[in-house]
Amino acid sequence: MRTALFTHAACLSHDPGSMHPESPARLRAVLGALEAEEFALLDRREAPRADIADIARVHSRSYIERVLASIPPSDAEPDDWYRALDGDTVVSPGSGEAALRAAGAAVAAVDAVMAGEVRNAFCAVRPPGHHAEADHAMGFCLFNNVAIAAEHVRAVHGLARIAVMDFDVHHGNGTQHMFESDGGLFYASTHQMPLYPGTGAIQERGVGNIINVPLSPMAGSAAFREAITHRILPALEKFNPEFLIISAGFDAHAADPLAALQLTAEDFFWVTASLTDLARRLCSSRVISCLEGGYDLEALGLSAAAHVRALMVG
Repeated sequence: MRTALFTHAACLSHDPGSMHPESPARLRAVLGALEAEEFALLDRREAPRADIADIARVHSRSYIERVLASIPPSDAEPDDWYRALDGDTVVSPGSGEAALRAAGAAVAAVDAVMAGEVRNAFCAVRPPGHHAEADHAMGFCLFNNVAIAAEHVRAVHGLARIAVMDFDVHHGNGTQHMFESDGGLFYASTHQMPLYPGTGAIQERGVGNIINVPLSPMAGSAAFREAITHRILPALEKFNPEFLIISAGFDAHAADPLAALQLTAEDFFWVTASLTDLARRLCSSRVISCLEGGYDLEALGLSAAAHVRALMVG
């Protein structure tokens, strides 16, 4: 069975401004890397729009309406082209469609895996999602794509235990807050600390369903792999998920300008292979992943390619 790639041209139309690190060039770098011959067998699919009902399982209706109402019209004047939802989350005329397609990719990826059409899937989308809270935008994120996917698995496909593994260099505060009081959901994260958003301490345990392994700046590959091997994988084994979702951020790479965790593309291949091996044993290889961060374009392309290479092997 193949690995699916879900994306949509609308995700390139989300423009937060020429100096903003979360730029359309990020997605171009990922998609460009996945044009290599080794990825010829990817099952390439167009991301649909998410239904509002899908998004409303994790975000309040009033928040969804506020976000979509904040999007400037396509004929907006230059001085109204950009609108800030928080200090670093900016929308422009293409942002609403991009966000709906990003969430829709995650939902469609779940459906494709559950239908047995593909073994696993990567959603190459933007804006990212793991900082988005139930009622406010944050950290470049509008809708929490992985949380939307997790609740879709439960509501539509009837599975009970859903896990998210987040290896973005920034802690996924939004996902953690949406999961922390629900024992059927599991969230694990490796991330640099101290660093934005300031959450993700070891003591943040939810109802026993949250595992945070903060890593010091310059920690490097050995510390990351030790955290995955000795903390994350055993906790996932104990939770015994029926579906695994990956928040695939690549900003822990040594070249990334926004952090200093010093990982390599090979680390992203290794962690993805470790997770797909676990999924093969525990949940019939049911895995999807969604693009989160990664801001050095060359490193992002190499790291995303390594991640997808491991998904295809898995």
